[in-house]
Amino acid sequence: MTPFELSVRFFLQLAIILCVCRFVSWAATRVGQPPVVGEMIAGVLLGPSLFGLLAPYWQAQLFPPASKSVIFSVAQVGLVLYMFVVGLEFRIDLVRERLRSALAISASGILAPFLLGCAIATWLLARGGFFTPGVHLWQAMPYMGAAMAITAFPMLARIIVERRLTGTPVGALALAAGAIDDAAAWCVLALVLASFANDPTIALYAIGGSVLLVALTFTLGKRLLGAIATRAERSEADSRLMFGWMLVLLMLVAWYTDTIGIYAVFGAFVLGAAVPRGKFTEQIQTRIEPIATQLLLPLFFIYSGLNTRFDLVNDVGLWLVAFVVLAAAVLGKMGACYLAARACGESHRDGLGVGALMNARGLMELIILNIGLERGLITPTLFTILVLMAIVTTLMATPLFEWVYLRRRETA
Repeated sequence: MTPFELSVRFFLQLAIILCVCRFVSWAATRVGQPPVVGEMIAGVLLGPSLFGLLAPYWQAQLFPPASKSVIFSVAQVGLVLYMFVVGLEFRIDLVRERLRSALAISASGILAPFLLGCAIATWLLARGGFFTPGVHLWQAMPYMGAAMAITAFPMLARIIVERRLTGTPVGALALAAGAIDDAAAWCVLALVLASFANDPTIALYAIGGSVLLVALTFTLGKRLLGAIATRAERSEADSRLMFGWMLVLLMLVAWYTDTIGIYAVFGAFVLGAAVPRGKFTEQIQTRIEPIATQLLLPLFFIYSGLNTRFDLVNDVGLWLVAFVVLAAAVLGKMGACYLAARACGESHRDGLGVGALMNARGLMELIILNIGLERGLITPTLFTILVLMAIVTTLMATPLFEWVYLRRRETA
């Protein structure tokens, strides 16, 4: 297809995507799920698992393979803008007050599911059919561990924002632990890819580059951001001018974190967290959030749904594997985070709330899975099983969180 044909098709795709997302999100809210879960389900519905199964011709016509690159690129812009807004709302002071808890929860939420993932990788590699030929145990174990340890950081952030918990202790703890958790998981993935590609610079760029970004952003970067915010508050014209420069910085940080292999959303979140709070911050949120959440962000969920299939798990043995993976994911993540929170002196309710939120894998999991599939580490069978785990743990997050945290708060 020509670029003009792709652009014409894209506007029709966008209209249908927004329509389906609005309807499914409305249905999700009727059963107690946040709109973000409805958008995730909408992506699956428009993909090969349902739309492609019921009407393969029309699904192929609406979403030809050539259009996926356009959807992916626009989706990344939406995700970066949204995570920047989440960073703007992030309360660093609450994290400082509970830094010990955030680090402990993150470490536990990584280590426990990571070790369980390594054990499952050993079992699956021995069974055969889950990892591609040529993948060694020392490659399969850390990849499976990273896939089990990941948290749905963008989704976790959106649930916290939608439930108005951003400024609360449990919200700050979950965001801080989720950010550290996913950054560590991506570093582990970088090590796996380095070993698989025989290129140690991949891991060096990912780990060293992320440390450098945080250090520079919260030292020299804060001075620059403070100067931008001060200039923006002089007049409306200055505010518009500085807003444009802030977008330039945002895109540069997103490019940098993508380049080093950590993923663009973390750069966006770090930059947002470093921006001085004030009138300019409120203006940025007002300008960005509606476009990011209502127009661009749904494309991220749709793109992942277009790469998801559920018709490959068609055997009792495979369903057993899927159950083992799901059980290990829930026990390793939620259980470990809860115990770590309690050990750090957090309340029973806050510990359960953080554990319930951290248990969601969401579409960050799908990104890792797609990387593993494209790089030839895992087979489509294991890909599907892990996708099922990601969706179930994500669907569990909100009702479980409301039951163990919000309900207990109301009755306390």
